[in-house]
Amino acid sequence: MIIKESALKKGLPKDTQSLCPECKKVVPAKVFESGGKVLMEKNCPEHGSVTDVYWSDVDLFLKAEKFAYDGIGVSNALIQNAKSCPDNCGLCNLHTSHTALANLDLTNRCNLKCPICFANANQAGYVYEPSFEEVVKMLETLRAERPVPCTAVQFSGGEPTIYPRFFDVIRKAKELGFAQIQVATNGIKLADDPDFAQKCADAGLNTIYLQFDGLNDEIYMRTRAKPMLDVKIRAIENVRKLKDRRPSIVLVPTLVRGFNDDQIGEIIRFAIKNRDVVRGVNFQPVAFTGRIDQKEREQGRYTIPDLIEDIKKQTGFATEDDWYPVPAVAPISAYASALLGEDKVTFTSHPHCGMATYWFIKDDGTVVPLTRFVDVEGLFKELYELSKKTEGAVFPKLSLLKARKILKSHLDESKMPEGLTTNQFMTVLTNVFNNDTKEGLAKFSWGMMLISSMHFQDDYNYDIERVKRCVIHYVVPDGRIIPFCAYNGGPTYRDEVEKKFSVPLAEWRRTRGTEYT
Repeated sequence: MIIKESALKKGLPKDTQSLCPECKKVVPAKVFESGGKVLMEKNCPEHGSVTDVYWSDVDLFLKAEKFAYDGIGVSNALIQNAKSCPDNCGLCNLHTSHTALANLDLTNRCNLKCPICFANANQAGYVYEPSFEEVVKMLETLRAERPVPCTAVQFSGGEPTIYPRFFDVIRKAKELGFAQIQVATNGIKLADDPDFAQKCADAGLNTIYLQFDGLNDEIYMRTRAKPMLDVKIRAIENVRKLKDRRPSIVLVPTLVRGFNDDQIGEIIRFAIKNRDVVRGVNFQPVAFTGRIDQKEREQGRYTIPDLIEDIKKQTGFATEDDWYPVPAVAPISAYASALLGEDKVTFTSHPHCGMATYWFIKDDGTVVPLTRFVDVEGLFKELYELSKKTEGAVFPKLSLLKARKILKSHLDESKMPEGLTTNQFMTVLTNVFNNDTKEGLAKFSWGMMLISSMHFQDDYNYDIERVKRCVIHYVVPDGRIIPFCAYNGGPTYRDEVEKKFSVPLAEWRRTRGTEYT
């Protein structure tokens, strides 16, 4: 089986391990309820006690835990004898998940100079920009992962679209068998060059993760030091003009309490209005960097339950009942793996890393969450049990009849949106179980929009159990594959990697010019 019952302790209070934000040493931590919120308290013998908000709603916290599954890890982990997490990331033998999505930083150069960014070349004092050959090696490392080769890669940075051989790396990723090729971008290249989107599509780009912090330029002036809304609009329009192989767009707002959290409803309505090209919104609450006192953290901390409450208040489209944690969908992958006799990508992340809701969008813009006509909890529970029975069966495809019966039993036809028939819905889901073709997945996504949120950790709410289950990883030039939260927080492997494979800024400017530095 590609998944198993999670070893996580359920309920509150519970013990875990965290890091001291001062010395970064592993320290014991307690997670507990207080005033309807979930808090983390940890104590460093040298630097004292720290308390922070883990999740802002205890009921959602406990709900998410019900859907926890552990993965089977990586059989060819680079680090085989790791004793503790996160001391030696690589991936290691302690990690319980394979790579569901890989980030590959193409450069730390950028065509913006954002006042809130400390990672660009100007601020860092060096340029990190792997060669094309190093990028290819990293892509090959991901595809060599076992038992599940990585199938999704996101090129990031800096600003990845300024990488000299940007289209070549997309083509190479496609050649190597990546089914999902993404780019995280500010959108400037897409906006300013009418041909850029077409070149991306021709190279094989599937998805554009478009940084999108709001719908007024006051926000962008504070975060990006220039008006950017027109850039976002033009980027979307240039993608819309494509007729063939058009990449989908996911809007990615970084949320800061008291700054742009009042924009959530407008961002969602904008996405729905542009749903012919925008297929989702992935909200990312800000993580704290550097030292910050408890009062400031209390004022600024914004967690996934806060987002869910704000979406309910600002749109009325969904309630907390419509949201499920990322690993809730693991039984779908487990059944597909058992049915096909081949381990498939499975999202066995920690249940508190992210949550999502699928919405059916009517032609008139009316929103009907999938959960309003599908008993999600019952469906996933039965699929998990069916996957265990199908695993190793002589004729696994005979279980498709049972799967179809299970699906139908958890479908309330009377509450289905107009324009979606039972047969259509059943056929699409059955196709997903039967194969993982782009066609099947595209049909499933038709008329749907994914609203999701990932809340990345920082030094104050760092939970090592989350790190061990991370499914979003960075691949780096020395062959290591490092969990997202370890790369960007805690031990901050990013600094180590970039300094090791970088060129001093002055040297770069002397030998390669000053563009984007």
